[in-house]
Amino acid sequence: MPVNYSTPAADQLKPVGGVTLGVAVAGIRKPGRRDLTLVELVEGSRVAGVFTRNRFCAAPVQVCREHLLGGEVRALLINTGVANAGTGEEGLANANACCAAVARMLEIAPNQVLPFSTGVILEPLPVERIVAGLPAARAALRPDGWHDAAHAIMTTDTVAKAASRTIELDGMKVTITGISKGAGMIRPNMATMLGFVATDCAIAQPLLERLVVEAADLSFNSITVDGDTSTNDSFVLIATGTAGNAEIADARSDQWRLLRDAVIGVSVELAQAIVRDGEGATKFITVAVDNGRDRDECRKVAYAVAHSPLVKTAFFASDPNLGRILAAIGYAGVEDLDVSALSVRLESATESVLVAESGGRATSYREDDGARVMAGAEIGIRVDLARGSASATVWTCDFSYDYVKINADYRS
Repeated sequence: MPVNYSTPAADQLKPVGGVTLGVAVAGIRKPGRRDLTLVELVEGSRVAGVFTRNRFCAAPVQVCREHLLGGEVRALLINTGVANAGTGEEGLANANACCAAVARMLEIAPNQVLPFSTGVILEPLPVERIVAGLPAARAALRPDGWHDAAHAIMTTDTVAKAASRTIELDGMKVTITGISKGAGMIRPNMATMLGFVATDCAIAQPLLERLVVEAADLSFNSITVDGDTSTNDSFVLIATGTAGNAEIADARSDQWRLLRDAVIGVSVELAQAIVRDGEGATKFITVAVDNGRDRDECRKVAYAVAHSPLVKTAFFASDPNLGRILAAIGYAGVEDLDVSALSVRLESATESVLVAESGGRATSYREDDGARVMAGAEIGIRVDLARGSASATVWTCDFSYDYVKINADYRS
């Protein structure tokens, strides 16, 4: 079960003007499950995206990048079950065939369709099943389809992940709603697993492209479950411009700051939901690194701690074998780090326990205190590098026995 997270109710997910979503059962990998999602966008919508940097990036990622260069996007097609990664030229042909089928059905151009796939790598995409499922997905299109879509993009997820909020700009109500999926193979690099956030705000394309990068960096690029960067990571931000606000074109404006904060807030909520639903997770862990020389070195340290299987398994067992944290800090790649100056704390909602200082174990530290904090479902690790004013935060989870079980049986 996810750590302190449940899927929002359908009526908590606000429709976004100009976006309709429909799902279908296409039998892509497993019979009887919703596995195909179609999203139709109103004419004039603007779209920006960031994608995995894995060199073995999936065919749909390659097609998405190409289509985003070609003009206006009018539809998204998302399938689960088969990732269409490691499939070579056949995979590209299959992704393009799916786009062409959507284009024929909606009477748009193939390059106005963005394809997304998630699931098993190295298996061919069953194009015929997807194409056969498209009419049902189209028939199901509706503005309040976010809840169904959140469920239809799942793989090993145990819960659907979604978030929604509204703000006011120029006296007009603006809505931001998004969904994401992911539970394993999570260590994004300039993207998320699969994430889709839409707003009815009117915003200039250059600022939309800036916002998708900033939102990804502060949310999905700040999480890790197992340190594996997927071949299919994609994060897309959609702006339909139907809210009636004056178009945001100035990054110095109050309107920009309000929209930026809301989009990042939704993205952080979706990203944290992925970690809370990490494969086999029993604990949600926040790794905060403060007072570094720059954000990059703070992120290096945070990720070294968050990635460490030894740290993650210790937290699963509530075993205060916390020298593992110091070891991870030491190999993070900050070559001139003065370990005698830094400190490490364990934190809960009610207490902060000093674990290490002056290059070793804090004189006040008692293992019972560490074990007590580690027994909670929400745990903080705070590292003070004492060498500057920069900071960074990464969210992760523990490693349990179930992580191995889930991934050993992933294809079954």
